[in-house]
Amino acid sequence: MQATVFVPDGKLAFFLKRIEAYRDSVTRPRDDGSTSPQNKDLVESISHIRLAALEALWTDDPSLYPQADQPATWEVWLRRSNTVDPLARLREHADRFGLTVGENAIEFVDRTIVLVHATAAAMSRSIDILGAIAELRLAKTTAAFFTEMNAVEQRAWVENLAIRLTPPTEGAPYVCLLDTGVNAAHPLLAPVVDANDLHTYKPAWGADDRQGHGTPMAGIAAYGDLAPLLASRDPVPLTHRIESVKIINPADPHEKDLYGAVTRECAYRVEVTADRPRVFCLSVTTTDSRDRGRPSSWSAAVDALAAGADDQRRLFILSAGNTDPAKRKDYPHSNMTDGVHDPAQAWNALTVGGYTEKAVVDAARFPGWIPVARAGDLAPCSCTSTTWMKTKWPIKPDIVLEAGNMAANPAHPDPDYIDDGLQLLSTHHNFTRDKPLATFGDTSAAAADAARMAAALWAKYPDFTPETIRALMIHAAEWTPAMLDRVTGPDGSVNYETLLRCYGYGVPNFRRLMSSATNSLTLISQGSIQPFFKHKDKNGKESVKTREMRLHALPWPADILRDLQDAPVKMRVTLSYFIEPSPGARGWTSKYGYQSYGLRFSVKRPLESPGAFKDRINKFDREDDYEAPGLKDTGRWLYGHAGRSLVTLGSVHSDLWSGTAADLAARDHIAVFPTLGWWNKRPHLGAWEKQAKYALIVTIATPESDVDIYTPVANEIGIPVVVEA
Repeated sequence: MQATVFVPDGKLAFFLKRIEAYRDSVTRPRDDGSTSPQNKDLVESISHIRLAALEALWTDDPSLYPQADQPATWEVWLRRSNTVDPLARLREHADRFGLTVGENAIEFVDRTIVLVHATAAAMSRSIDILGAIAELRLAKTTAAFFTEMNAVEQRAWVENLAIRLTPPTEGAPYVCLLDTGVNAAHPLLAPVVDANDLHTYKPAWGADDRQGHGTPMAGIAAYGDLAPLLASRDPVPLTHRIESVKIINPADPHEKDLYGAVTRECAYRVEVTADRPRVFCLSVTTTDSRDRGRPSSWSAAVDALAAGADDQRRLFILSAGNTDPAKRKDYPHSNMTDGVHDPAQAWNALTVGGYTEKAVVDAARFPGWIPVARAGDLAPCSCTSTTWMKTKWPIKPDIVLEAGNMAANPAHPDPDYIDDGLQLLSTHHNFTRDKPLATFGDTSAAAADAARMAAALWAKYPDFTPETIRALMIHAAEWTPAMLDRVTGPDGSVNYETLLRCYGYGVPNFRRLMSSATNSLTLISQGSIQPFFKHKDKNGKESVKTREMRLHALPWPADILRDLQDAPVKMRVTLSYFIEPSPGARGWTSKYGYQSYGLRFSVKRPLESPGAFKDRINKFDREDDYEAPGLKDTGRWLYGHAGRSLVTLGSVHSDLWSGTAADLAARDHIAVFPTLGWWNKRPHLGAWEKQAKYALIVTIATPESDVDIYTPVANEIGIPVVVEA
């Protein structure tokens, strides 16, 4: 039997004493000599009450909770009190109950945080300790834990991780780093990098990394932050491999106007091996901010490569660029004024900015220092596109990922990377003469981590297209409370334009990216459409018009949704496609200059037949700023009618609808249709005959965890249901 009991703050010891009295004491004998446990009316059969109470204090991922007799390092959040020192009490009881309490502690207004190494059973033995604990989490091993080691100690940890690696399978995807080269002999890179996959733009440069940027990029692209993997003892299956093209050599810099040509040539270098799915990752940017979102020759070259002007579409992941370090003392204002750097304004690329969850400074080692950014907020390094407001240029960045943090001290004028615990851990380029591990961060690390996620996703779903991988990365993103708090006014209104131009669509949830829960359902359609055709009127005059729409029937579990009636549900729709760029500035019109075409989506209204839905879409002229009428009827789309233009910029569009289950049950069709671009405005080029590829992703979710909406759809469309242990 299990019971959930509400105990007022500070009264847990009072409650547990009654439990122990029930377990250990009996009432006075009755007239017949019988007795019963004390407090029998209160509890029955709860000999493990203290262990259960400990687990109730757990606020981390439930799957990470240690077994009762499994030693673990706990992050213990103690209550602050004016009458007793809970940390001193914890240290007083430590030896008696087999606890090892860390030397350092972090103090906040109402909490003291300390690390404790012990089993769950040992942690739960003391009533006094339980009463002092506000919450428990699994301790996070930071980069500082490893950077403080000497080279011999680091190598031992690296060797331990190396023997736990499982190499990628045959045909695994590749992350191609366009960077400063990679030193592939590093023990953690050797399993994923082959010497034949190291290239260079100029043979005289060599393919090795002498700058110390490409090798840590490779470490993040292969593993993510190494600190938790090194601290774990679990096997690590590798999902993808690494390629490298040395695209930059500070000792021999490129001419600025050749960056686009160099990027194109470097992409072609690795494609001599053409049968590989690959994610291109570029974190080299220029600090020249004069473009302010306007396409440049470099960003247009990236767009052309992604769109497949040479008949091969590609996935590019770009870093948003880093803010001027000299101005970071003005955080976050410096982020708002430092625009996303060229070529990260590319329409077809997935542009990655930085946020951070690393917001605890080691107060014992660095007294007086505090984190610049709070947990969940914009990283001090991350550029934004807030200076592009009121323009036609895309929302950038598209997503944000961990980029590390900095610390500030009132006694010093500028923030500093003083605490390694605020950074990610990766592979050191000079690992033979120095330590094998080094800190790494900023938007370069965020972009490399995004490439890792994309490659892992491609390994699981090899039939996905580049448009689909990009769409899923955005579709699985969400904003943190800190992000929303920054752009929420006193009246509760949210400034979505600032939110999007600072954080994009948020942080991708990797677990959700790789799988769906039973109370949510994601449908993915990879389609194509011919946006235009040449029409001849009755007088023989020719013109190019929009040709077709694609109508997608959505196999919602309508019976289940109708049974839920007024239960709140959500639907997210993401549409991704690659435009063919036309970057020349002269001869443009304001609407049809850069993009070859546009695509939009619209959702059928509840009382609308599929035929009426098609007629409604068809009767509108499809201007490139056309707002899909299906998104206006309820007012419950996240951005609303007034904000629709925000998510029709660029070549990926994502929005979130919320309403009742019964309403959603009748929304069973989505239309994808074209808007205008230079393909139809320049008919002499013959582009009106071309096909356009796209990915449409739709997710519905119910709040009921016990409502399975996945299996009915899987049965309807013939997907086998796999039960994973």
